[in-house]
Amino acid sequence: MAERSFAREVQTLRVPAGSTFHGEGILAVTKALLEAGVSYVSGYQGSPISHLMDVLSDAQPILEELGVYFEPAANEATAAATLSASVMYPVRGAVTWKSTVGTNVASDALANLSSGGVTGGALIIVGEDYGEGSSIMQERTHAFAMKSQMWLLDPRPNLPGIVQAVHDGFELSEVSHTPVMLQLRIRSCHLHGSFVTRENRRPTYTLQQALESPQRDTDRIVLPPASFLHEREKVDERWPAAVKFITERGLNEFFDGEREDLGIVMLGGHYNNVLRALRLLGLADLFGASRIPLYVMNVAYPVVDAEIERFCRGKKAVLLVEEGQPDFHEQALSKILRRAGIDTVLHGKDLLPMGGDYSVAVLRDGLRAFLERHYPAALATAVPMAMPARARTPVPAAPAAAEAAEAAAGPGEELPLDDLLPRRLPGLCVGCPERPIFSSLKLVEGEIGRHHVSADIGCHLFSILPPFEIGATTMGYGLGVASASAFNVKGGKRAIAFVGDGGFWHNGLSSGIGNAVFNRNDGVTVIVDNNYSAATGGQDILSSRAVNPRRSTMHPIERAVRGVGVEWVRLVDRTYDVARMRATLREAMTTDYQGPKVIIAQSECMLNRQRREKPLAAAALKAGERIVKERFGVDAAVCSGDHACMRVSGCPSLTLAPSGDPLKPDPVAHVDEHCVACGHCGEVADAAVLCPSFYKAQWVRNPRGLERWLHRLRARVVGWMQARHAAGLRRRALYPQESEVRAPGGPQALTPEHAVRRVVP
Repeated sequence: MAERSFAREVQTLRVPAGSTFHGEGILAVTKALLEAGVSYVSGYQGSPISHLMDVLSDAQPILEELGVYFEPAANEATAAATLSASVMYPVRGAVTWKSTVGTNVASDALANLSSGGVTGGALIIVGEDYGEGSSIMQERTHAFAMKSQMWLLDPRPNLPGIVQAVHDGFELSEVSHTPVMLQLRIRSCHLHGSFVTRENRRPTYTLQQALESPQRDTDRIVLPPASFLHEREKVDERWPAAVKFITERGLNEFFDGEREDLGIVMLGGHYNNVLRALRLLGLADLFGASRIPLYVMNVAYPVVDAEIERFCRGKKAVLLVEEGQPDFHEQALSKILRRAGIDTVLHGKDLLPMGGDYSVAVLRDGLRAFLERHYPAALATAVPMAMPARARTPVPAAPAAAEAAEAAAGPGEELPLDDLLPRRLPGLCVGCPERPIFSSLKLVEGEIGRHHVSADIGCHLFSILPPFEIGATTMGYGLGVASASAFNVKGGKRAIAFVGDGGFWHNGLSSGIGNAVFNRNDGVTVIVDNNYSAATGGQDILSSRAVNPRRSTMHPIERAVRGVGVEWVRLVDRTYDVARMRATLREAMTTDYQGPKVIIAQSECMLNRQRREKPLAAAALKAGERIVKERFGVDAAVCSGDHACMRVSGCPSLTLAPSGDPLKPDPVAHVDEHCVACGHCGEVADAAVLCPSFYKAQWVRNPRGLERWLHRLRARVVGWMQARHAAGLRRRALYPQESEVRAPGGPQALTPEHAVRRVVP
């Protein structure tokens, strides 16, 4: 069950040639693959490219009609290895994954692929996850393209450009016998637009033909002596062929401007932001016409020396827009200009930040600095459009800090958002079945002390943040167990490692569990099994307990773990049972058993559960069936107000609210409307022996007759009791002396025994 269904949208992939296609970037890429006559597609999901895999899955009937084979891969290395079909045969293949982490996983296969070269077109569509919206380390794909001599496309962010890049990528790969990487940035994957379609094509050479007529060329296999010749082939044949194709087809673009003595060089992915920044400075119009000439590198690698020389020759100064470090393009352009004897001043990281997102605001400041040096008149005569003013309203959480920031900023100055808005850290969803696991571990650590915890990639990585603050390292998807290997020492505390079910099947079974068995590791491994590859969008995996008509599921993790030799295995099939989860963790951390200890903590991802159950409940409700919806609440009269439940639980739906009692001025715990009735708050309060203030309520839709009568009776009784309670509160406020009783020795506080007594003087 993926994050969302594209079953309706994929029908637009059938539109005939000449139609205007409207849709999202990932739909456009799929349409372009079909137009290009691709034979096979594979990949592994991950932001920002997850939806491309989801679209391909939903479009499988269309792919099969065209004779296209699609396979969700176990990991990125598996996907990259499928491109071997294009080494010996003239078949076009495409793979996709999240970069740079996915590219790192696939690096072995890609290095071999790029060394031997390809016969058919091989396209690698990578979701470039760099910048503020990223969830990974800040690295770029460019270094890998340079290292393995693969060509890297970075098209302008518009649908016609992206679609054309898919077609050009296949042709460039075939002309130069080199795999081509197509980089789609976060915004490109999800932008909307339109383009004119071409006809969908069946593969000109099919996989069936390849099987019937096997080919073999030892010169394409990475073994000595052929492997030594591959490097020469890259330099002497493939590179010149690629440069010739790029130049003749005009893959990079030149845009003229009135200021011929200046210029801006940029990667295609930065085009939209650069144009917007120029417009804010009064140097471009709404239609993209710039007063300063532009050179747009839709091919990030290889750099075409002749085009750089052509653009820079005769110019006083050029600004290079290249996001991130190292400054690969700035170094390349400096070398090209120096060798060509061109004295154009090259600016780049001296005027723009060394790292981080090149947002419109950042580019506006860099362009202004460039113009102040070489074209100050433009700033004096232009009528710049001001950037939208940032909010100046202090947030209630820190009024003093906001007022101080307001005072520090002069009139007309923008306030830094960090001084105005509270930090919003990422966290687990409401009702997440992983939350009780970490609550349980915190309770165990309270008993036997803290332990070293190796975390892993996935939703469970949020445990490193408050309120749990569990986890010291994370080394890669499925490597949580392996990253605890060095702590396999005798005596003392045991190391704890976490891995999700997605990471387990991606990499963890062999590199983590198998390695622990082989080396007789005495640590504790917790496998978080929530039925799906939840962090990447809820895709099915081997252990999913859902019926998938096209994939083989329902293969228990426990069987796989025991199959590689683990003997101490415990299965907790309901993680919300905090008492059981705590007892299992305590047993694993204190048992005398020597060897790997694996706990499989199993409960369905709440997001996917809600996606599955809500449509069924809505249909049943419409049909008039009885539906019961549960949620939890806090009895304000019982709540002690110490908020320990919030610190141990961490559920976003557990917040603060006024007590409603004038004698209880401090806020009490409160469950808001987002509660999904997972029961974690009550379970953890009971396990940690906190105040018994939680209750469960049931909302019955389409109730039966008896239920209606009972509801009316209860409402009357409760209403009478509430009215009596409210009257008592008002009476106490009017006659505070009623809260005292007369006793020998003077007045004393009302005790529980005297609670029903009222003494009127």
